[in-house]
Amino acid sequence: MIYPSNFEEKTGFADIRAWLRKHCLCQLGKEMVDVMAFSAKADDVNNRLNQIREFRRLMETADDFPMQYFFDLREAIARLRLEGTHLECDELFALGRTLDTVKGIVTFLTRDEENPYPSLRRLTTGVVTFPALSARIAGIFDEHGNMRDDASAQLADIRRQIAQAEGSVSRILNGILRRAQQDGLVEKDVAPTLRDGRLVIPVAPALKRKIRGIVHDESATGKTVFIEPAEVVEANNRIRELEGEERQEIVRILTEMGKEIRPRIQDILFSFRLLASVDFIQAKSALAREMEAIEPEVEQRPMIDFIHAVHPLLRKALEKQGKKAVPLDIMLTEDKRLLIISGPNAGGKSVCLKTTGLLQYMLQCGLSIPVSERSHAGVFRNIMIDIGDEQSIENDLSTYSSHLLNMKQMMRQADGDTLLLIDEFGTGTEPQIGGAIAEAVLKQFWQKKAFGVFTTHYQNLKHFADDHEGVVNGAMLYDRKEMQALFQLEIGRPGSSFAIEIARKTGIPEEVIRDASAIVGSDYIQSDKYLQDIVRDKRYWEGKRQTIHQREKDIEKAIARYDEGLTDINQQRKQILKKAKEEAEALLKEANKRIENTIREIREQQAEKESTKRLREDLEEFSQEVSAIDRQKNDEWIEKKMQQILARRQRKEERKQQARIRKEKETQAAVLAPVRQESETPAAEIHAGDTVRIKGTTSTGKVESVKGHNAVVIFGDVRSRVKTEQLTLATAKKKEEKPAAYRISKTTRETIDEHQKNFHHELDLRGMRGDEALLAVQHFIDDAILVGMSQVRILHGKGDGILRQLVRQYLASEPNVRHFADERIQLGGSGITVVEF
Repeated sequence: MIYPSNFEEKTGFADIRAWLRKHCLCQLGKEMVDVMAFSAKADDVNNRLNQIREFRRLMETADDFPMQYFFDLREAIARLRLEGTHLECDELFALGRTLDTVKGIVTFLTRDEENPYPSLRRLTTGVVTFPALSARIAGIFDEHGNMRDDASAQLADIRRQIAQAEGSVSRILNGILRRAQQDGLVEKDVAPTLRDGRLVIPVAPALKRKIRGIVHDESATGKTVFIEPAEVVEANNRIRELEGEERQEIVRILTEMGKEIRPRIQDILFSFRLLASVDFIQAKSALAREMEAIEPEVEQRPMIDFIHAVHPLLRKALEKQGKKAVPLDIMLTEDKRLLIISGPNAGGKSVCLKTTGLLQYMLQCGLSIPVSERSHAGVFRNIMIDIGDEQSIENDLSTYSSHLLNMKQMMRQADGDTLLLIDEFGTGTEPQIGGAIAEAVLKQFWQKKAFGVFTTHYQNLKHFADDHEGVVNGAMLYDRKEMQALFQLEIGRPGSSFAIEIARKTGIPEEVIRDASAIVGSDYIQSDKYLQDIVRDKRYWEGKRQTIHQREKDIEKAIARYDEGLTDINQQRKQILKKAKEEAEALLKEANKRIENTIREIREQQAEKESTKRLREDLEEFSQEVSAIDRQKNDEWIEKKMQQILARRQRKEERKQQARIRKEKETQAAVLAPVRQESETPAAEIHAGDTVRIKGTTSTGKVESVKGHNAVVIFGDVRSRVKTEQLTLATAKKKEEKPAAYRISKTTRETIDEHQKNFHHELDLRGMRGDEALLAVQHFIDDAILVGMSQVRILHGKGDGILRQLVRQYLASEPNVRHFADERIQLGGSGITVVEF
């Protein structure tokens, strides 16, 4: 129940309706705004709010929702019920587009199995679409709504004849016009024009008899007459006849379309309800966006918990003035059902009351309301309001009498599902008796467990709240220092009227203020002062509380961010461990394969069984540790084991590297190691034809020639120049060893060939570690001796001189090195060592 009948005008809801109508796309939506009604069912209210919520989300995320063609064609469609009737071209064209819109909406809202817009989807239940009919209409009209020439074969033929006739008339008329211009009967810039659908020539009245024809019209000034030449009269008549035939053919086509539409009229009209609903919902969504409103969840119980509530009409009016509305916190619950608001005049009491009534009524009508997202709301079966002056000369009612009649109706209807809104409760008569009656009425409301907001100045009503459970005082705050209202509601304490302060501010003489204070009594003045002090202190502590509350929220947000970050870290950690497990498994497979290959090689080389056994034990231990990772739940243990496995893998790689280096040394030693000789004599003197070998090698060759301290020696197929001091005489092997010696000689020749082809006379050690550089120098010197180099260069850089010292210590111990020294200054100096053999 809504009381009184002018409830919407009193609360401002009539203006909300008008505001909402402006956002509608067509009359269909506007009519739904007009019949929008109050509902006391929470499910119904929540469904309406869900529709707005879903539509707002739809508008933000979807760009293909059809919203372009909303036409109210109900009257035209209803006219088709009569046989033989038809729609006009513009009506049929609009119907086709409207049916396309209906089809687009139904398709959009039903295309997903898991539909994100369930409340909107329910609107499509029972709605029939007509794709074939809309396609048929689209085939008749072009994009501008004109009937196409090919709408029928007859229409195409008629329009072709019209075009030909008009072309003929135009040619004849232009010829007549040119002759008239040449004869001076018509101005040079005159062109044929159209009058009553017929092509005519404008001529001066004095010359109209010079052109034979029919005068159809004259200008408003009388200075021009419009003549249809006799030569084109017959052709124009034919055009009129063809146009009549064209119209008849168009009517025939429209009538045929009417026959197709007539059986579907009921379904088409029903589909218009979907358009009306969507138009209504989009208007509510647009209004919510303008009002900065939300759609709170509504419970099936009477309660109000509005946080930062704003009267939308007041905010709109203040924004035009460049001002801001002050938000209010309003709460009515089972524990605090009746709110008594007191405070100074023009302090915002009535605004608070109207805001409560308007927002609750808007909510139960299914509209979004401008409150904070932390707000909650319920529903009331009855909302009653008593506000303003209701005196009536016709009904012989004074202001107070009208208030009493409202109180009578409210007391009769009030119950636990009723919201009462009464402004200036008890005013209009003698204050003492008015306050007493107001208190008695308030007691009736309290006994009926009704909910309500009352504004008053009466002290007895403020005291009533202290003595009755479920009744609470509220104060509209006033800045006593600045002497201005703050328009803020403070629940929990009564407010002061600040009558003395306001009177003093308006300029009332101090003598009058003192007399008034004496009349009312010092106790009242003092109590009012104490009340003001309490309100001031409460404001201070409330500000502190709000600050603490905000900081708590900030802390909670920070904790939430940290928790979220910790969750992300844990997820990343799990992913890393999972990846590590996968790498460990891959490592296991690789290790298994490599170790088996190693074991096979050891077996082929007849290695000791102990080595094979040790390798198998290492493999088994490694396999068990990797397998234990999947069973172990302790992340720290897993990380420790993973580190051990990776460390073991690194050690194996290092051992493998050392083994490779060792194998290279052994291969080099096998090539360079001296073979067993029958006899070896120091080379006191080398002659051509002697069999010799390079000191420290197994290669033997034959001296081809000797010149000074240099000899040309043939090693297999390779001819090399070697210092005689590096050579020693070699004796022939025993005959039984000749095959072996032959094999070694062949291997040596191949090695020498390979080294000669790839050898470079410079070695760059810069950037190497000491042991790495020393190994490189050893190989480099051996290769230089093997290929018969007389001089090489080693680049070690200057730096701290460590590499230089290591290199020269080794060169000093090498018997084949004859001399080494710094390179010339201009070629690198002490950063390069030149070695001679």
